[in-house]
Amino acid sequence: PNLITVTENASTPLGAYPHARKVGNLLFLSGIGPRNPKDNSIPGLKLDNEGNIVKYDIEAECHSVFANVKAVLEASGSNWSNMIDVTVFLTNMKKDFPVYNKLYGEYFSGVEACRTTVEVKSLPTPICIELKVIATIDT
Repeated sequence: PNLITVTENASTPLGAYPHARKVGNLLFLSGIGPRNPKDNSIPGLKLDNEGNIVKYDIEAECHSVFANVKAVLEASGSNWSNMIDVTVFLTNMKKDFPVYNKLYGEYFSGVEACRTTVEVKSLPTPICIELKVIATIDT
């Protein structure tokens, strides 16, 4: 069985790491952000000429990051309902938590994955959310 997953259906890794790695019946996903797999664009993002964030859309980024996570899970032989642990990184907890938490509730209804949400100063690209996931693979 393939222990390493890299898929064209999720945003390209930014370094020398796979989208996911299987160990036993556990699947460990690398940090997954909301970049569009087709062109690496970030949904709803507007930058100034110096590359500083002028405007971003937490709702659009949530939908996109969840789609990327789903794509990696499925490419790895797992699925959305097999998630057991989710760590969420937000760059603006105070502003973005209410919208993110509402959408999370819709997407994760019935999944019952453990969750940790933390605020970080920044992420490697000008995104406002990233997920780190552990899931099971039915064998």
